[in-house]
Amino acid sequence: MAPVTRIDAIRYARHERNASANFAAPVDDHDLPMPLDYFVWAIHREGHPPVIVDTGFGEQAAAARGRIITRPLVEGLRDAGIDHLSVEDVILTHLHYDHVGSLSLFPNAKFHVQDAELAFATSRRVCDQPTRAPFDAEPVAQLVRKLYADHVVFHDGDDEFAPGIALRVCPGHTAGLQVVCCETERGTVVLASDAAHLYANITRQLPFPIFVDEAEYREAQERALELAGGSLDHLIPGHDPLVLKCFPTKDDIARVDLPPHTPISETQ
Repeated sequence: MAPVTRIDAIRYARHERNASANFAAPVDDHDLPMPLDYFVWAIHREGHPPVIVDTGFGEQAAAARGRIITRPLVEGLRDAGIDHLSVEDVILTHLHYDHVGSLSLFPNAKFHVQDAELAFATSRRVCDQPTRAPFDAEPVAQLVRKLYADHVVFHDGDDEFAPGIALRVCPGHTAGLQVVCCETERGTVVLASDAAHLYANITRQLPFPIFVDEAEYREAQERALELAGGSLDHLIPGHDPLVLKCFPTKDDIARVDLPPHTPISETQ
């Protein structure tokens, strides 16, 4: 049996937008709808509590940023059979508002973050308003408080998190974004988070237009795909509605440890 027995991609929110908002350069279909879905992920292993990847955001952030909560995160976790109070480990891929906005749902967890990510989010770089815009101050402050309460674990670059779960650094979108590589029955599945918001960011070789270093971001996209063995079917982007459409799904929860019933390459 593979170390990772199940991976849930749990959708909790959505944002209606056009294609022009999703690429760092002009695209031909700029005025066509290309919405974003918002996910957290749950990694299951035999005999262990699930590892949660990212924590999403709540109603206050949704209202401030014009996003739609499709289901409160705690309900999504419950529908996936997960008690949020039993979670012992949360991997934070990066510290943008939509990935760390519900830290308080996991009071008993350790939060795993890259050194470079928290250092950047608390540095003079965020004095620049456009750089600061994707961050919310309160989740970053909460994480600092959790650090002082011994609930933060730092990782410095690539690291082995647990048997069958590896952290791989893919900076560019943020200073310390980490993807999560999971060993499943169908091979390595890469939870790419915002190394690629959409499959189209990979296939068009155009990153999302929010980044701290565009050249590194492009390299991060390449690395994420390499870690997935060059297979789009084994790479799970951070915000693509195709995840729910192409993988076995029930109640807005996709089983991405299973192969897609529609190959991703056929959708591009």
